[in-house]
Amino acid sequence: MKERPNEPSIFINGVKLFEGQALTLRVAVEVFISDLTENGLGDDEHGIVMKKSYLKRLGEIRDLMFFKREEE
Repeated sequence: MKERPNEPSIFINGVKLFEGQALTLRVAVEVFISDLTENGLGDDEHGIVMKKSYLKRLGEIRDLMFFKREEE
């Protein structure tokens, strides 16, 4: 993974998170990905579909945080 000079710019309801808040959100996304990958959401059809869906959306968010950053 390439080095990032700072945390991603993240806005919630029009408010820009400061660096520590953005870092916390980034780590939460990574932990959720790790937990879903390791533990899933059950072996039934619904759990399998939900796991796949969450991982897809989380991957998109991860890509935005790490690779598609606009200069401020």
